[in-house]
Amino acid sequence: MVQSKSSPPPRKRIFITGGSGCIGHYIAETLIDTSPHELFFLVRNPAKVQFDLEAREGVHLIHGDMHDIEHQAELLKTIDIAILTANAWGGTSEVFDVNIAKTIRLINLLDPQRCQQVLYFSTASILDHNNQLLEEAKQIGTDYIRSKYDCHSRLGRLELAPKITILFPTLVFGGSSTKPYSHISGGLPEVTKWIGLARFFRADGSFHYLHGRDIATVVRYLVDNPLPYDVVNELDDIYLKQLVLGNPPLMVNEALREVCDYFGKRIYFQIPLSLWLANFFINLFGIQVAAWDRFCMKYRHFTYKNPVNPATFGLPVFCPTLADILLATGIRGKGEGEKVKGKR
Repeated sequence: MVQSKSSPPPRKRIFITGGSGCIGHYIAETLIDTSPHELFFLVRNPAKVQFDLEAREGVHLIHGDMHDIEHQAELLKTIDIAILTANAWGGTSEVFDVNIAKTIRLINLLDPQRCQQVLYFSTASILDHNNQLLEEAKQIGTDYIRSKYDCHSRLGRLELAPKITILFPTLVFGGSSTKPYSHISGGLPEVTKWIGLARFFRADGSFHYLHGRDIATVVRYLVDNPLPYDVVNELDDIYLKQLVLGNPPLMVNEALREVCDYFGKRIYFQIPLSLWLANFFINLFGIQVAAWDRFCMKYRHFTYKNPVNPATFGLPVFCPTLADILLATGIRGKGEGEKVKGKR
């Protein structure tokens, strides 16, 4: 029997890691509120979970750890979709164990005959402008970046490779009183204190960004609309489906002007912040700068081909501008105080 287009999608069993993090909370909230699927959240610390587990039936919290992913072997054999957002950030041994060994082990525990797709979160930091692997990320990246590079190089050799979609978030904003803040959003209140001084400098650089809720919207779409197998990226003769998550690229100077407008700060003149000047301040204040940080200072343009956001799939974007990001974070700008509540 052919299913009509108006029929709801069949209920799926979805296994999610990293549900207690910033992106994980937005994905959890979106899937709980807008999908009929049965959800299984693997969480190391249940006390960090702020989404409503009782909002509807079919939402399960599993107290467990990626280090012991084998304990979930029986459940994983019954899973239709795996959404892997869990990451280890600090401690060399933990980073490489969780981000490589245990992630690969989890994917191998899924049933290749039953599992329909794996949505795996990597980082755009391991890609160059053409969405190919960036050699410097492997050579001088942080432990986290190098672990993501290594894991990526192994995914194409797995039995489930044709069903894996690799998601590369760019700069991630998000967080509220009911969700943990991303690393960047958590530091915004302190950074914005320096906008009065920063407006007198200009720099050559560009970047992408995306709010956690917009990332969740893309994930929600992919859950019921997986990428076809012919949407792939050829890399070292390995075919992998991958998407860079981000709004259109934004120049650093454009971003600065947008933030200044938000706070009602005029820009009278600007001093070029060259690499020479940056190095001068680094040496003057004795700042310790790692090799990866120095590379980023020289690279400057962290932009990628064909970034996707909800608009790519015909869906509304929650935060299309930096002003929207600041508003959603609860940072009041000139004349924006009354709008903050509606953007949270």
